[in-house]
Amino acid sequence: MSESKFVLNKYFKFAFAGLLAVTFIAAQPSTTARAKTKKAKYGTIRILSNPSGLPISIDGKAYGDTSSEYRSIDFDPGLHTVVIILPNGQHWTRQIDLAAGRIKCIALNYWPAPPMKSPCPFPVNVSAPSTVNDGEIITYNAAVAYNGTAGLSYKWTVSPANANIISGDGTPTITVDSTGLAGQRITATLVVYDGSGDDMCRQSAQASTRVPPHEKRIIVGREFDTCCSCSYDDQKARLDNLAVALQNDPTTRTYVFAYGGRTSPTGQADRLLSRSRDYLVSLRAIDSSRIILINGGFREEDCVEVWIVPQGATPPTATPSVQPGDVRPGPAPRPRSRGRH
Repeated sequence: MSESKFVLNKYFKFAFAGLLAVTFIAAQPSTTARAKTKKAKYGTIRILSNPSGLPISIDGKAYGDTSSEYRSIDFDPGLHTVVIILPNGQHWTRQIDLAAGRIKCIALNYWPAPPMKSPCPFPVNVSAPSTVNDGEIITYNAAVAYNGTAGLSYKWTVSPANANIISGDGTPTITVDSTGLAGQRITATLVVYDGSGDDMCRQSAQASTRVPPHEKRIIVGREFDTCCSCSYDDQKARLDNLAVALQNDPTTRTYVFAYGGRTSPTGQADRLLSRSRDYLVSLRAIDSSRIILINGGFREEDCVEVWIVPQGATPPTATPSVQPGDVRPGPAPRPRSRGRH
């Protein structure tokens, strides 16, 4: 056993090196907007260490060395034994009960105990993941390099006030529920005391974990079709396609924009709107409450533009390209013969 790794004490048989291991479960993010996903077959063990380059074996099989960034290894669900060989030759061992679709992380920090005779002050380090999703369980783990003989007490506090310690209060490791804390930072503070009355033997440390805010889902409509200078037969065919799309998704609505041309007769846009509505309602049985008609102003030529818009989406707006003052209305259309559409 190297003297550079351990501190000898004439009153004690053993000294130890400070060691930190963090294990936490990253729960699957909850989602209500996403479709049901296929059930996962595997779980994942993620490992990093400081220093890096420590040999890893899991269930007796070598998996290379640790690094300063997380390494992810997939396994079948069940109990797995993780062994990491420390710089002093000792084996750090943990058994991990892994569930399908779950992630368990190990963050291992190793350093030699400081070469001092007095046990105080002693290093205390608290580690935790830097970021978790709302609803995941956070593990805060303390590493205390104390070479005295007194029993240590561990006093944890967490903020904000609605962050709850689930387990481990009074021990070096606690778990905290992040549910409902999206957009906030959870901080765990630890005070370690050996009961000697010496202020140098009361040490503290803390670590923080950020819970990002929920991403807002942006709902948008889509332009379905635009027909300019179209014959009525052509427009009917396009409205037939629109009716099918609306029938396939009853939660949507359609926005119909009509534009008069630069030389179109006065009132042309309104006539195009009425014709579109009458066809969709009378001949294709589309509920009129699902049809929003908008006179969009003027373009170079007559145009009918249709949009399909889901619930909650921002409504589209008209996009005229000709100013009203530049319009030179043509003669009114001749009345159609009875029986023609």
